[in-house]
Amino acid sequence: MYLHGEIYRSVPTELERHGADLNDPLWSAKCLISSPHLIRRVHLDYLEAGANIIISASYQATLQGFEAKGISKEEGEALLKRSVEIACEARNIYNDRAAKGSWDDFDNGSNLNRKPILVVASVGSYGAYLADGSEYSGIYGDAIMVKTLKDFHRRRIQVLANSGADLIAFETTPNKMEAQAYAELLEEEDINIPAWFSFSSKDGTNVVSGDSMVECASIADSCKQVVGIGINCTPPRYIQGLIQSIRKVTSKPVLVYPNSGETYDSERKEWVATTGVAEEDFVSYVDKWCDAGASLVGGCCRTTPNTIRAISKLLSSRAHKG
Repeated sequence: MYLHGEIYRSVPTELERHGADLNDPLWSAKCLISSPHLIRRVHLDYLEAGANIIISASYQATLQGFEAKGISKEEGEALLKRSVEIACEARNIYNDRAAKGSWDDFDNGSNLNRKPILVVASVGSYGAYLADGSEYSGIYGDAIMVKTLKDFHRRRIQVLANSGADLIAFETTPNKMEAQAYAELLEEEDINIPAWFSFSSKDGTNVVSGDSMVECASIADSCKQVVGIGINCTPPRYIQGLIQSIRKVTSKPVLVYPNSGETYDSERKEWVATTGVAEEDFVSYVDKWCDAGASLVGGCCRTTPNTIRAISKLLSSRAHKG
């Protein structure tokens, strides 16, 4: 399986632009219940912009989180599957229109010769479920062990692995312990679709908990189901050095989809906009990331379809130059 091209996972940002209220412990997963049509619309927005890998709105969708909202286990499992179905529906709509030549108005028809579109099932961290900001610190407390995390994630991973997705992504992984739990689960459950692990960093050297990025990448590299390792939801200025760190311990493709560089305030539950970079500045990093060894580039929180459109054009230009 190839891993090369443009990726996006900023569904929440765009859902809010479309009027969704995500001030809820379920975050974007709330829209699986209230407004799945908006999720489909956002997927299409990014496909039109040039993304060829789209990620399901299941990052914060957990059976435990649904249960806290009074949703049964069966209904929760159906919502997990639905998150992937919605992404697949968007892909089908896009492909149908492309086959009919309906994209001639977009980018002078350049999208018609694109790579196949992959749908990726998202798994967020235990900290994301807690909705208390610990996904941005990786500090879960002494009571949380690898076994605890495996018990928490196990059924969710089983459901998503059999949902029709092309891959499963373990995203914004904040510490070494959770990476170990994922790797053990993939082996124990004999998950039969490819996976990637992506980590987040606040300093360009370690993951957010302070664990070594190199050690975390080594755990991912040792897992046979893992086909890509990378970084997401991390400021653009740290990405180049992190790519170099990851490449020291793996020959697997490296993927990067940073956030805009803004900072998330977990107490106020909002992004602090003053520290971000403009879209043109974000895209100016892409050549350096590719030169450092990134195979797949995209955007996470607070990036937009315009970001992906600019990345797509730049990567296309690089490809034409050989």
